Amino acid sequence: MFRSRSWFGGGWGRPKNPHSLEHLKYLYNVLSRNQTVSEHNRGLLVETLRSIAEILIWGDQNDSSVFDFFLEKNMLSFFLRIMRQRSGGSSFVCVQLLQTLNILFENIRNETSLYYLLSNNHVNSIIVHKFDFSDEEVMAYYISFLKTLSLKLNAHTIHFFYNEHTNDFPLYTEAIKFFNHPESMVRIAVRTLTLNVYKVEDASMLAFIRDRTAAPYFSNIVWFIGKHIQELDVCVRNDADHQSQNRLSDLVAEHLDHLHYLNDILCLNITDLNQVLTDHLLHKLLIPLYIYSLSTVRKPTGGVEAITKALNQKLNLNESSSNGGIPHEPSTGKVSCVVALFLLSQVCLIISHSPVVQTVAWIVLKSDRSIYDKGVEKLLEAYENEMKRNGKNEEASGSESSFKDDVVEEHKNITDEEKQRLATTPTESESVSEKPFLETVYNALDCSENDYAALFALILLYAMAYNKGIMPDINEQVLRPKKTYTSKTSSRDVRYTYNTYLVDKLLYIVLLSCQPSCRVRLVTLELALKLLVQLVMADGKSVLLESHKSTIESAKTQSTALLRNFYKSEEIFLDMFEHEYCDMSKTSLNVEWLCMDSAILLPPTGTPMTGIDFTKRLPCGEVERARRAIRVFFLVRNVVLTLNGEMETQLPLTNPQSCVQIDQALDLSISHNSDLIACTVLWKDGTKTRRFLVIDVLQLILVEPDTKRLGWGVAKLVGFLQDIEVTGDKDDSRCLHITIHRPLSGTTTNRVPLLSAKFVFDDNIRCMAAKQRLTKGRIKARQKKMQHIARLLEIPGQSGPPSPAFVGGGIYNRSAGRGLRDRPFGLSRGPGFATPRWESPPGVTHRTDESRRHRDSDPKNLKKDDRTPNRSRDSSSSRTKSREGSPRMPRPRSEEIPLELIKKASNSVIDMTPKIAIVPRPQLKEESEEVEKKPEEEVSISSEETSFIASERRNSKKGGNIETV
Repeated sequence: MFRSRSWFGGGWGRPKNPHSLEHLKYLYNVLSRNQTVSEHNRGLLVETLRSIAEILIWGDQNDSSVFDFFLEKNMLSFFLRIMRQRSGGSSFVCVQLLQTLNILFENIRNETSLYYLLSNNHVNSIIVHKFDFSDEEVMAYYISFLKTLSLKLNAHTIHFFYNEHTNDFPLYTEAIKFFNHPESMVRIAVRTLTLNVYKVEDASMLAFIRDRTAAPYFSNIVWFIGKHIQELDVCVRNDADHQSQNRLSDLVAEHLDHLHYLNDILCLNITDLNQVLTDHLLHKLLIPLYIYSLSTVRKPTGGVEAITKALNQKLNLNESSSNGGIPHEPSTGKVSCVVALFLLSQVCLIISHSPVVQTVAWIVLKSDRSIYDKGVEKLLEAYENEMKRNGKNEEASGSESSFKDDVVEEHKNITDEEKQRLATTPTESESVSEKPFLETVYNALDCSENDYAALFALILLYAMAYNKGIMPDINEQVLRPKKTYTSKTSSRDVRYTYNTYLVDKLLYIVLLSCQPSCRVRLVTLELALKLLVQLVMADGKSVLLESHKSTIESAKTQSTALLRNFYKSEEIFLDMFEHEYCDMSKTSLNVEWLCMDSAILLPPTGTPMTGIDFTKRLPCGEVERARRAIRVFFLVRNVVLTLNGEMETQLPLTNPQSCVQIDQALDLSISHNSDLIACTVLWKDGTKTRRFLVIDVLQLILVEPDTKRLGWGVAKLVGFLQDIEVTGDKDDSRCLHITIHRPLSGTTTNRVPLLSAKFVFDDNIRCMAAKQRLTKGRIKARQKKMQHIARLLEIPGQSGPPSPAFVGGGIYNRSAGRGLRDRPFGLSRGPGFATPRWESPPGVTHRTDESRRHRDSDPKNLKKDDRTPNRSRDSSSSRTKSREGSPRMPRPRSEEIPLELIKKASNSVIDMTPKIAIVPRPQLKEESEEVEKKPEEEVSISSEETSFIASERRNSKKGGNIETV
């Protein structure tokens, strides 16, 4: 009965310590007694292999005798013997064996232990073993095992894998067989393995790869990419309704992986490999498939050839339509022009190897039709001859001669206008129609119907302009301004020229984008403006011609007029305006990320149901059209400022530097006594906090008194008045429910509340006063910003200085440079401080009192029924006498009613109620009765809790000034 027990189940002779040499010896006995795999012992073998890997990793870090025993017994031979068996259960054991080897080689850190494992060539025997790759699990562990081995490659370990005598390298040759595997994880592992192999600096190994595997491997890669491109083109043609976005996204991602893999190989700077790879890319992929797909319209041929070609095209069209598909010219291997532009853009954005991208750029920008008709070989030959010619010219010409070559010849018998035309438009002398590829790119910039192809043409031009592998002389005059000297004796007389033909195309796109019903997407406009700045900026300044300057200024005017149509006094416009500015200022256009989005390959759509980003599709509805108009205004305005060398001074609407920040110390004596209201903040978690509520021009501030300095406070919470919501409590008239939303952010549209709490005031009067000031403060803050926007949009009747929202018109910021004379009386006193009796300075009176005095003294203004009883006159005289001692200072400008508010309609909300600050002092009986008779008048009562400010000033002299910071 003991035989029926397994070794692990019975436990006979099994060491108690699993991490020990004795345990490894025990496992060796298990392997030696179970060398044949069967259904009965496969579970035992799997557990044994797992335990062996665990002990070897422990021995690598703690006990070297473990590896000595492993090599002494040649335990890897047991692994090979198990793999070569074809009995039942061997596949199950092979999976565990590959997993064990993968874990073992991944975790070993000691080089000596690694050399022990790689000796005796057992690892290479495992690599070349014919596994059952139809099993997905076996395939996954096998390719993972090969990738783990490649990570251990260096100048010392390479000789364990590459046999120079037999000229064999199984790790590399077996791995590249799976470069086209259907599983993406396997393909990625093969690319990682090959890059790890190429990084090893071993001349004999690299020579083996160049002579034996480079040509077939790179040729297969190029063929596979070309086949992949054909699938992508068919997907774009057949998915005009955006129904196969997932499939298209996978194809685009796969092409990006290919390009990054090729760029990684080229960046290793292995001369022999780069030469082989570059030849295959140019001869078999980039020129015949990518570039030649740009020129879809050829020059008409004569007679019979033209008729034959037309008939063939008609037959191909009929055959394809009968099959229900769209022809993609299988005989020539071409793709659509839009797909070709997209693919070339990705090539120029990702690959930076100069021999590749420079050849592509020269063929697209410089090659003419006569060379194009002769084929790929003639194009490459013409490019090589051009490079040799330029090289000889550079060697033959020194610095002085090259300076003379760049000098513009002075023509004595022509006018100044002709001189300017010769200097600024040298490219117009060469017909663009003679350059078939460049002509296609320029024609794609036509946005009369839509910007489908224009976006890819702009991306291609932008990528060529910013690719570091392309020499400046190829881009000069086409994508960059050219610098020429007008004098042979001085290098200071400089004249700049640029591609006026391309600038005209770009300005047309900009002007078209400013029209109400255009079909130009925002991303196309932004990219066109980026390329425009690249074309006309030289040495940090603009070199635009006057005609082009007037065009861009006209575009600014049109964009302003377009946005003016959406200007409304509703709250949603202000929120949209600030949200779009915040979004654009935080995220700039990344062209490389743009090319990773497969959605732009499909025709432009206007519905948000496709999930495409707003900037990459057409607007849908009135709100999105308003958002688009706002962004167009910002983009064009920013470019105009850049070209004029000016700085933005009007945006954003709220200047962060002028706002109060959290934990900022505030001198509470600057604010009005009525604006400081004590309250208790009741948070949602039940905690209570005593704070003072300060209402600034733009902000709501919760202040905690400073324990070190009397009369000062520390801002504990700050929020904008325009973002608050105030509601009363039905059960308690002393409570308000206040919600402060966070400022608009470009990252998310969901505005999480900054504060949502219950505010409890001392009495209902203070509660009503706080609610009134918060409500009116919100309205005024939003009105001021809307007036600021109106000035930006040049709306009539809104001229004037910038609003305090931008220039920093808050109470605490306005009063920093003001003297005591410019502030209302009592501003330097804290709440709760008794008002001193000052005599009025000579010649200084209130405007209200002066106007009342003139009106009362004028007999024309007196009416017959103006005779009031003596009691009212006595009360009026007593009321006047009680205020004779009050100082009569001029009304500050902040209390004057703006002219634009007076001109508003009668239904506009205008706060014209005077703010009366009542401080604790003895009141007359008549005065208290008058206050009770005016319930609608805004009354501010200073809380008793604010008396902590007054204790600082009790020792000051009467009428003295208090220094504030």
